[in-house]
Amino acid sequence: TWPTSQGDVYYTEPYTVAAGETFDGGLKTYQRSDISCDGQSESGSSTAVFLVEAGGTLKNAIIGADQMEGVHCDDSDCTIENVWWDDVCEDALSIKGGSASSVSTVTGGGARNADDKVIQHNGYGTVKIDGFYAETFGKLYRSCGTCGDKQRFVSVSNVYAVNPSVSIVTVNDNYGDEATLSNIYISSDDDGYTVCAWSQGSEDGEPTELGDGIKDPLCQYSESDI
Repeated sequence: TWPTSQGDVYYTEPYTVAAGETFDGGLKTYQRSDISCDGQSESGSSTAVFLVEAGGTLKNAIIGADQMEGVHCDDSDCTIENVWWDDVCEDALSIKGGSASSVSTVTGGGARNADDKVIQHNGYGTVKIDGFYAETFGKLYRSCGTCGDKQRFVSVSNVYAVNPSVSIVTVNDNYGDEATLSNIYISSDDDGYTVCAWSQGSEDGEPTELGDGIKDPLCQYSESDI
């Protein structure tokens, strides 16, 4: 059930959730007073609503439409709990930096109206997505295909996805990515999407789509998981 907003909060710059801090948004809607969505134009962390440092936790917040980059974890290792993106712009959550041992978690919450990606993983390490709701989106998770040779891991579990247009997960074959999916429920008006797709990452242009489906260790799931 999509949460009812408990009020509106506007920022003129991104709010930083410091390492070791837990920001509880009280299910208010947070957005920018100085920025509106400009479609799929890439901007950066300066157009986000929240910057969550490594070791920081953002919970119980609704991200409104007036922003471009939603939430940024620019050093990975962030915790996102029960955060809802009302109207995704460029992407909802960007995870960057970190190290091979980094783990970022997205638990509960949801996102809707994402023309392209919900969660963009540019950094290193692992992203764990559990109990998330996604509606009308391109990709729920995308391992960056243009950010250089970084191996990334993602686990997606207990997800309810409505009307995906591209994929639940897209990873890169040549970077050694590994995706694990379990208990994914998909409700869609058409079947033009894939569950797990893989591409050839490239630093010289857009990644090349190669295939989709079950492929160990790239796309680990069984038909009964979907």
